[in-house]
Amino acid sequence: MLLYLVFALFLIIPVLSHTRKIRARERRALEATRRGQLSTDGPKAQHPHIDVSHCIGCGACTTVCPEGDVLAVIGGKAAIVNGHKCIGHGLCADACPVGAIEIVMAPPSASADLPALSAEYETSVPGMYVIGELGGLALIKNAVNQGRDCVDGIVRQLARTPRRPVPGLVDVAVVGAGPGGLSASLRAIEKKLSYLTFEQGSLGGTVAQYPRQKLVMTSPVEFPLYGRFKKLELSKEKLLAFWQEVAQQAKLRINTFEKVDQVRRAVDGTFEIETAKGSYRARTVILALGRRGTPRKLDVPGENLPKVMYSLLEAEAYTGQRIVVVGGGDSAVEAAMGLACQKGNRVLLSYRQGAFGRIKERNTVRLEECRRKGSIEIVLNSRITEIRRESVLLEVAGRMREVPNDFVWIFAGGTPPNEFLRQIGVALGARDLAPEVAAAVRSA
Repeated sequence: MLLYLVFALFLIIPVLSHTRKIRARERRALEATRRGQLSTDGPKAQHPHIDVSHCIGCGACTTVCPEGDVLAVIGGKAAIVNGHKCIGHGLCADACPVGAIEIVMAPPSASADLPALSAEYETSVPGMYVIGELGGLALIKNAVNQGRDCVDGIVRQLARTPRRPVPGLVDVAVVGAGPGGLSASLRAIEKKLSYLTFEQGSLGGTVAQYPRQKLVMTSPVEFPLYGRFKKLELSKEKLLAFWQEVAQQAKLRINTFEKVDQVRRAVDGTFEIETAKGSYRARTVILALGRRGTPRKLDVPGENLPKVMYSLLEAEAYTGQRIVVVGGGDSAVEAAMGLACQKGNRVLLSYRQGAFGRIKERNTVRLEECRRKGSIEIVLNSRITEIRRESVLLEVAGRMREVPNDFVWIFAGGTPPNEFLRQIGVALGARDLAPEVAAAVRSA
């Protein structure tokens, strides 16, 4: 027993040390932005342009710049924190394993293909709102603040329009029960609005998909029906337990494991929400979906284990791990390369075909470099048949192989949220996030 304890400490201490270094670096970056160093201006020369919809937060870009801390990982995404130092070396773009950085002749910025939103988070569809990660910023505090403020805006809007009670018609339908959706739902209770909340999984949304004991970075934030939440760092489990406690105290009702398939605006301006379990009606709709969409599963034994994930949120949060990535598209290849950049990781990339035929040329070249260096083991003509707690069973060319394993990422396709938004009429387009990032981190 003592031997097992010593071995566990031997594994845990380096991981905790690395995690503390990551968080310390992020705090220094946040302090830099509070001093006004994050800027969307700067010299009109070459500068990095960050596509946050592709960035996986591996941190490879933050360590290669000769000018120092121009970039930092904040909230799981690369951000420009000292734009005035950049003189256009371009090494950050070369180092990025997923091609999320482009060197441009323009002021530094961060952008993505995102919904067009008003100051009150309203989309191009009147009465429909987008908050949280789907709107571009991934920090938990941002989502909580947006959920609260969005409902306050809806209260003002409803107050301007006389309304009478209609059976089966609620004031607001919230789609998603992550930090943004939970905050919006609690605020609706606080403001005495009738509401419905839907979540295709369990309470917590994307946060519920984090691995066990992952440290979650938070900031002091005003939580509806609770007050000021001051803890700065806690595990996924403790954060979910806190949200569960607040939800129970508020008697919050959530339709968990009920995926919204369609939202339609009726002739009278209200909304019809369709799920596999029924039809609902609401005066307004808040979309707090996150950006991961609905992933396609392998349907193999053990796929429900906590170590199985379908999107990579923060690559640098995983070090010293035995990792299997499944898939043959750009998402799988980019995730494997991002994870391979982290200290001590052993990455195996499994693909059911005999060759990668649908990835970018850039990824083809870099993947071959990783294979040659030994940072990624590529196993073609293979498929997972079972996921176990400490291993994965692979069928390779008709033979079974057991691979020791800590985490599994599955990239088998799925329905991205942007397609859902287009179906319900929400206008999308490129949006510069640099001003929003600056405002968010300065208020942290």
